Amino acid sequence: MSIPTITSLVPATSEPLTLDAVIDAYTVPDRAATTVRVNFVTSLDGGATVDGVSGGLGRPADKTVFDVLRRLSDVVLVGAGTVRDEGYGPMRLEVEAAAWRDDHGLPLHPVFALVSGSLDLDPQSEVFTAAPVRPLVLTTTRADPARRAALDVVAEVIDCGDEHVDPRQAIAALESRGLHQILCEGGPSVFGSFIAADAVDELCLTISPRLVGGDSRRIAAGPVSDTPRDLRLQHLLRSEELLLSRYVRS
Repeated sequence: MSIPTITSLVPATSEPLTLDAVIDAYTVPDRAATTVRVNFVTSLDGGATVDGVSGGLGRPADKTVFDVLRRLSDVVLVGAGTVRDEGYGPMRLEVEAAAWRDDHGLPLHPVFALVSGSLDLDPQSEVFTAAPVRPLVLTTTRADPARRAALDVVAEVIDCGDEHVDPRQAIAALESRGLHQILCEGGPSVFGSFIAADAVDELCLTISPRLVGGDSRRIAAGPVSDTPRDLRLQHLLRSEELLLSRYVRS
């Protein structure tokens, strides 16, 4: 698989990275230790979307890292609104990525976990009907019983709070199912709730060389955290004018 030219600024090297080197750059030292990793792209002026979706900010190197992070994850966690807005399909990796996972003793595909307090999800969506692995739906005890019954047919519905999906309960539910490498792809409200719960271990942030203006949302939204968390720069990669950073807990 060919990838866009990516070099490392921190640690510094002038040699283009191979795909294996990019994978190594994002591999955690201990897969058995739970890691909550969040992946986002932002414009230079702090916008998370163009015309309501993040795809307008991405470049080929960002897509490479996006695919690598999925390849390394046990479960991909996404808010229901983001699934609808970004046009998500079933969580099915490309053949090469699935083969790599098989070679490394991992299931062919990560689990897809959707966050929805209201269960406003279509059980006939290909997200469920074409899923290679039965998805999880993380919800609340107050969710509509009829919607729960419909989704129970195509997914495992798990209560993770009463009024809202609680990040700590969500993490515990995933851990109990052996899903320790958690990749969160948004949206901003889900990310904001995880920040407020001090439950973010890593942020993989792509900085797109684009100014979008307007009223584009930030990558995180929600309550102000009582415990602001400092992160340490693990690496900074560059592909042309695009910057790809990985920040980890200090």
